[in-house]
Amino acid sequence: MNPLYHRAEYLLNAPSLNTTPEGIEYEVAFAGRSNAGKSSAINTLTHQKSLARTSKTPGRTQHLVYFKLDEHRCLVDLPGYGYAKVPPRIQQQWQKELERYLEKRKALNGLVLLVDIRRSLGEYDLQMISYANHLNLDVFVALTKADKLNRNNAKNTLFAAQKLLNDLNANVQVELFSSLKKEGIEQLHNWLDNHLNVTNTADKKKP
Repeated sequence: MNPLYHRAEYLLNAPSLNTTPEGIEYEVAFAGRSNAGKSSAINTLTHQKSLARTSKTPGRTQHLVYFKLDEHRCLVDLPGYGYAKVPPRIQQQWQKELERYLEKRKALNGLVLLVDIRRSLGEYDLQMISYANHLNLDVFVALTKADKLNRNNAKNTLFAAQKLLNDLNANVQVELFSSLKKEGIEQLHNWLDNHLNVTNTADKKKP
């Protein structure tokens, strides 16, 4: 793991695009259903226990939560979607702000989509992937909680997701992921390195 991720720290909560931090050149956003394991994944990736707050009440994150890696790079935890207990008015507000963020935020250079492997890709997930492709954003799909399935079932779910997205001509990398077993961490770190311009790879930032 690049030591950059160990140094991650909370920066701010941004309720709208207008309140996102200035001076950031590269950021990657984390999206998914409210109970898909976004906070656990961010904590695992940064090797910290409580950087991103985990909650037994899905839908708690209501802002763009920024975690700074250095002066020019951030990870962003987006509000979870698809959770029925969040009032419709709040869901609509989140969706509006999320669309503005995805479309207008120049520093945004990739999307990590967390999907509970036991649910596989749902309607909201496919909509998010389609929207990201429309915006020319690369997507990494992490099939979380892979430890909850036996190995054969997990692999079959992975292959089915890869086939579905290949058929959709989506520019997406799909991997098994487990915060508990530390599975998929290396693959996601490599993807993040590229999209945050951490290593000497080609700069893939959107024009």
